[in-house]
Amino acid sequence: MAEDLAKPDLIDDDGADGIESSRAPLMDHLIELRSRLLVIVGALAVCFVLCFIVSAPLYNALTLPYVDALADAGQEDAVLNYFPLELFFAQVKLSFFAALMISFPITAWQGYAFIAPGLYKSEKRAVLPFLFAMPVLFAMGILLVHQMVLPLVLDFALGVEGRAEATAAASYNLFVKVGDYLDLAVALMLGFGFAFQLPVVLMLLGQAGLVTDDFLVRNRRYAIVLIFLVAAFLTPPDPMSQIALGGTILLLYEVSIWGVRWTQKKRRPEASESKI
Repeated sequence: MAEDLAKPDLIDDDGADGIESSRAPLMDHLIELRSRLLVIVGALAVCFVLCFIVSAPLYNALTLPYVDALADAGQEDAVLNYFPLELFFAQVKLSFFAALMISFPITAWQGYAFIAPGLYKSEKRAVLPFLFAMPVLFAMGILLVHQMVLPLVLDFALGVEGRAEATAAASYNLFVKVGDYLDLAVALMLGFGFAFQLPVVLMLLGQAGLVTDDFLVRNRRYAIVLIFLVAAFLTPPDPMSQIALGGTILLLYEVSIWGVRWTQKKRRPEASESKI
């Protein structure tokens, strides 16, 4: 008895149970994460198959700005295909890009559903509107590229070609490869799609109290420099697309200032209610 009393308890009575109970929630989270990732991958796969079935009309719609620009310039439209599988790989790439965009709401919802149990009701109310706004804003960025930015870039390229032709003995015609045109269009759409998320990001930071409208106004000059550096990084190396993206982000920055100001006004009544 004395020896038992003198011996320290190296293992707690409920130590094993404590370890197992701590493992159980972790395993539950991992199982839930696995199931949600499977839903995301499954949705992406289904969307990819559906998009690949209509990949030819999708690519034709994507090349409409190119065809219209050449028609306005009085040139014959032609998209070059240098090796047999180039068009096929372009359709695969376009289908994957379109599938990512279409399945994004499912991806965002699964991510939100995974973290939602750890959020307060007020935090859920704050996040949900932005969750629905993100795909809408991304789609607006893609639509802007297709309707305005791509035609501007192509008109700029044709204008440079026309000026060069006026001072040269040779004639110039604009021909693009299938893959090169797709890379240009996708790069612009991704750049503008992500740029259109700026109000969402800044308003979420404002909702969390990490950014204020005064801070954004005071640092506007630095933001302008950073915006055009980001635009140069996200777009192809032609001035028209860089100016178009930089100007769009700058406009979104100004919109974000008003959005952050609105979230601050909204937070003040909520903060006073929580104190009461």
